[in-house]
Parts: sequence; C-alpha cells; structure tokens
Amino acid sequence: MEELDLLKRAEDLSRRCIQKWEQTHTGFLTPAEQLLLENRFRPERGCRMQFTGGYEDAERCVVIFLPEEEPDGDTQIIHAVHYRAYFGVPGHRDYLGALLASGIARDRLGDILIEGEDAWVFCMAGIVGHLLNIDRIGRVTVRAEEVSPDNVPIPKQERRSVSFTVMSPRIDAVAAGMFRLSRSRCADLIREGMLSLNYHICDRTNTEVKEGDILSLRGFGKGRVAELGGSSRKGRQFVQAELYK
Repeated sequence: MEELDLLKRAEDLSRRCIQKWEQTHTGFLTPAEQLLLENRFRPERGCRMQFTGGYEDAERCVVIFLPEEEPDGDTQIIHAVHYRAYFGVPGHRDYLGALLASGIARDRLGDILIEGEDAWVFCMAGIVGHLLNIDRIGRVTVRAEEVSPDNVPIPKQERRSVSFTVMSPRIDAVAAGMFRLSRSRCADLIREGMLSLNYHICDRTNTEVKEGDILSLRGFGKGRVAELGGSSRKGRQFVQAELYK
C-alpha cells in the first residue's frame, strides 16, 4: 500500500473508531507500513492503536484502533490454519504463491511459519473457509484444519548482542560495526542498494541512524540499534546492537 493511501486509511479507521465508539482495524501490514504508522500517524483524540499479528514478535501485524478507555482490542479477528503436507515439503514461497494464486489478497494473510511437513498460516477471520478448501500447494497434497493462534508452535527468535564504537552514527559506520565488516566494504554495499533501513532501501552512506532503527544487509543478516550513548576517551560513540539469528 502506498504511504499516502495507508495514512488516509488509518485516518478513516481512527475517525470511525471515535464516531461509532467501536473497534476498527487494518489488514495485515508489512514492518515498513507498521513503522510508518508508528512514526507519522497520530490517531483521533481518545483513540489508540494496538499492533498484533497473532503472536509475540510477529512480522506482519494488524493495527487495531480502539477507544482509549477500552481494554485491549479483540484479537479474535486473527485466526490460524494448520497445513500438513504429504509426499513433499513445500517452502514459504510455495505456500505464499499458492495462497495468492487462489485469489486471496496479501493483506488478508499474516506470517507463515513452517516446520518440516507442517505449516501454520495466520489470517483474517473472513478467509478461514477459503484456506480450509485448499488441498494442494504446488504439486504437494496438503490437509488443512483450523487451529487457535495460541496453539501454534512459535519458534523462539534468538538475538545476539554486539557492542562497538563509531566516530559518528552514520549508517556506513554503524552497519560495519554490526556486521563486522570494514567501513569501506560496507559503504560499497550500501551504494549498491544492499542495505535496508527500517525495511526501506538506503543507498546514502551518510544517513544517520537512531535508537530503534532496524538495519538489514543482504547476505549478512538483520539487526536493531538498541542504544546509542556515551563516548570513549578518544571521543568515539558507543553503540549497542542486537543481531537476529
């Protein structure tokens, strides 16, 4: 969804939430779209936003708009379907391609988690019946059943902390420290469009990063800037980052 369209959609959902005093929500949003709403959108007075993807640390999330005085929103809008594959092991791309080819819009689908012959698809409540009718993923036969999102086995996302110093919080310096590369090598990769900042390609080596920023370097991994602060005796700034394993 284009940025302007998403902001207008959020404005409409926020306004409806207050006017009708009821919960409204988006479809599943990408991490970049979620960051856009977090950083550039303010709901109507008396309305707040809640992000949920069916489990903690979900990548694709629905944004729920609800009155400030109300408890957490109704997360029952998110359901899950379990697929068991027979005589083959489809991958993430196979599942996503098959589901989209069946006519489902991308924003109706959340994360797809795969473990061997099993796959779990988070989705909006309205398309569960459609998903249950799918019996093939590519050339592989599958059997589908609805399950509670609470019963989906969630892989634990491990993170590794790294610490280093930089002369300034330029993205080439910070990325070099995070991924243990020389600054010149990192700068070359950035200019080649290999690095994403908060899920958007960043090809400017002098872009400054801030706490909470997420950097992804193709072929080297993804990490989050956890803390910027303090200076060494030589005037270099300390950086604490988390690398996703």
